This record gives sequence, structure tokens and C-alpha cells, in this order.
Amino acid sequence: MGQEREVREKETAYVLRAAIQKAGYEENKAIIRDINLQVGPGELMGLIGPNGAGKSTTVKTIMGLMPNVTGKVEIGGQHKRYAYVPEQPVYYEYFTLWEHLRLAASVFGITESQFESKADQLLQQFRLTEQKHHYPMQFSKGMQQKLMLIIAFLLEPDIYIVDEPFVGLDPRATSDFLSLLQGELERGAGVLMSTHVLDTAEKICRSFVLINQGSVVAQGTLEQVRLNAGCAENAALSDCFMALT
Repeated sequence: MGQEREVREKETAYVLRAAIQKAGYEENKAIIRDINLQVGPGELMGLIGPNGAGKSTTVKTIMGLMPNVTGKVEIGGQHKRYAYVPEQPVYYEYFTLWEHLRLAASVFGITESQFESKADQLLQQFRLTEQKHHYPMQFSKGMQQKLMLIIAFLLEPDIYIVDEPFVGLDPRATSDFLSLLQGELERGAGVLMSTHVLDTAEKICRSFVLINQGSVVAQGTLEQVRLNAGCAENAALSDCFMALT
């Protein structure tokens, strides 16, 4: 029993672990270097940095989309499944909203009964029930972003990788998103969130990785980031951001 419990604890000690020595589009031209991070169950980690700092490259490396990588990325958790929410919505032109959800569910082996119940609940939560059989290409950017979020929540992954989720969302949709995200954290999922909305990140993130010029310049809790930045103990995350970049 003791050994089995120890194995289970090791399996759930992280939902994402990345040790990236270097990564880039060209073999001898690294965009990011020495990026090391670990997201635990129930942890929301903020990935922040100025434009061009390497956040998108880090996300792409974690997802296995960069052509030249030295390092290792591991997805943990019960199912070892991740969901990605891109900054720019991606959808099929001739699929309705409902068909997008059904396709995602079928790919991940979600049963029909589980799918319909969960999908209807999420559509209601994001107030898209009336658009159920409409085409996302006709939606506003905010509604398309909601589609991306609904697909992610439908899958109930071990780790969410979210890129600028607040872009295009109105205040109510943002509140819905954060409420659902809190429920997923309580379930034991982890979140790696790349965002420029530092005041919101400061309120909701447990830990941070701040990247500048392709490398980590500060990492840990807000208190640890303040120490790295040489900021006062009550300094805002935005102050630390300015000091470090």
C-alpha cells in the first residue's frame, strides 16, 4: 500500500514539467534558453514578459511545435492530456459551433451522454446556446474566443495552456472564464497562462515566470518576483515587470 501511494503521489506531483535548454526555428539560432518550469495540480502559473521576449516560443516548445529544441517537456496528471487555448481562434469554416464541440469530444473519446450534458452546460454558461448551430466564421472575435474556451473546458485536461485568454472577452465572459477556471483548479488541473493583463494575473496566479530576451529573469511567487526585481514588499506585479524588463 505504501509503495503504491508513493507512486501515485509522484505521478500527480506535476501536470507540466519543462526543462528547455534552447529552442528556435533555426538550428543554430536559439530564441529561448534555459527555461525551466513546473506546474503542479491546482496551480495557476502566469507566463509574462514584453512583446518578443519568447513567451510564444516557450508555449510552442511545450506543445512540441518548434523544429529545433534541446530539452524535455513532460505532461503529467491522470490522463496526461493538455488543452491549448490560442490567442487567435482557430476553427473550421464549414463546421457549426456544435460540430466543433462534437469533433473535439470524439477525438478525446468522450461518450455521447457525457458530451451533450457538458457541452450544453458550457454553452449556457457562456451564453452561446442560441448560436449552437451557427458558424463561428460569422461570430465576433469574443464569441470565437468563447468557442476556444468551451472546447478546452469540455476536454477536462490535466493542464491548460492558455495564450492571452482575456483578449476580446467582455467583463461578463471574463468572469465566467475565471469562475470555470477556478473549478478546474479545484479539480486538480494546472494552468500555464501567458498574458499581458498583469493586474488580473497578479490577482489569480499562484506563481509566475517572467521572461525577457529569451531567458527567465524572475520566477516563483509574487514575493519572490519582488525580491528578484529589487522592488518593495508591496510592489505591484506591473512594477516588477517594468524593473526587470
